[in-house]
Amino acid sequence: MKHRKIIIYSQLFLLFLFVFTSCGVYSLSGASIQGKTINVPGFENKAANVVPTLATNLGNKIRDKILSQSGLTAVNNSDVDYVLKGTIINYNVSISGVSSNTSASQNRLTITVEIEFINNLNEKENFKTNFSRYADFPASQNLQSVENRLIETIGEELADDIFNRAFVNW
Repeated sequence: MKHRKIIIYSQLFLLFLFVFTSCGVYSLSGASIQGKTINVPGFENKAANVVPTLATNLGNKIRDKILSQSGLTAVNNSDVDYVLKGTIINYNVSISGVSSNTSASQNRLTITVEIEFINNLNEKENFKTNFSRYADFPASQNLQSVENRLIETIGEELADDIFNRAFVNW
C-alpha cells in the first residue's frame, strides 16, 4: 500500500511538472515567463564615441541571452508578447586608478544602454531604464588592444542585468 502511494505521488508530481513547464511559467534560470514571443529590434548607437560594430554585437548578445534562457521565440513584428528596445547612450574611457607619481595606472571603459521593455501581457512590468557596466584595463595598454575583450565582458554583464530585470524581477 505504501509503495503504491509513492508511485501515485510521483506520477502526480511528474504530471504537475509537465503541465507547469508546458505553460511557459517555469524556467531553469529562475525566470517567470508567461509569453512565447519577443521582438528585439537592432540596437541604436547614440554614444558620442561610436564603435561601428558595438550596437550589432551588444544587441545580438542581449537577444541571444534572452532566447537561450527564456525559451521565447524571436519575431520581427509588433504582435508579440514582449518587446525589448535598446539604445547605447554612453561609451566612455576614463581614468580609474592613479599611481604614486600621479600618472594613470588604470583606465576604465564604461558602456551605458537605455532599455525599454514592453510586456504586452502585463503592462505593470514595463520599464525604461539605463544599465551601465564597466571594465578596467592597465593604462600601459591602448584601448584598441583590449577593446574587443572588454566589450565582450561588459556585454555579458549587461545581458545578465537586462535579462534579470525583465524576466526575473530583481
